[in-house]
Amino acid sequence: MPTYNVSRSFAWQGTISDKAAAVMRMFGLTVERLGETAVTHKCRLEVKAGDIVYITGPSGAGKSVLLKELEKATPAADRVNLAQIRLPRDKSLVDCIDGDFLQSLRLLSTAGLNDVNCILNQPANLSEGQKYRFRLAAALAAGRKFVFADEFCSGLDRVTASVISYNIYKFAKRSGTTFVLASSHGDILADLTPDVLVVKELAGPTQVIYKHPTKRPEGQL
Repeated sequence: MPTYNVSRSFAWQGTISDKAAAVMRMFGLTVERLGETAVTHKCRLEVKAGDIVYITGPSGAGKSVLLKELEKATPAADRVNLAQIRLPRDKSLVDCIDGDFLQSLRLLSTAGLNDVNCILNQPANLSEGQKYRFRLAAALAAGRKFVFADEFCSGLDRVTASVISYNIYKFAKRSGTTFVLASSHGDILADLTPDVLVVKELAGPTQVIYKHPTKRPEGQL
């Protein structure tokens, strides 16, 4: 069961304009104090094959930072990120998904793409929500050990997001694929049922909660 320790710090960088200097005076700050200030995002967690890791918290808390650092900690050949999947213009959805006819349809259905007009369309011509679901289907078809997705289902209507979340849960358990997902939405937790829930607040330590905590580490860093 691999253990991942990730940490990323952001030191203050900027220029002192007249307005910035006025703000500093208002709060009693000096350039030296600003230089000593760094925002650090860190997390330690154990993940096994088929786990769903869900990073959640308010906007600006550092969810995307943790996801990117976890992605860097996995071999490039073993991972796929939805954001990196291109949208072909020269073939239909069903022809873009690797596998035989029925397997391609199953993967598209898992990603919430069931409409025949959509399946026969080109990915580049889809709506934004459909494009996201196509990328998800393509990620499932890639057969990698890890799937990374920031803003998971954030742009979808919440019923569709719940259905896809449950489908991803079933796919992860059936295939052994590990999903590392990030979103501020908490309404999909019951359907996604993550094995590892990472709660990133605006301040304070990152909390890691395991669905089955036996032999897992304590959950704060």
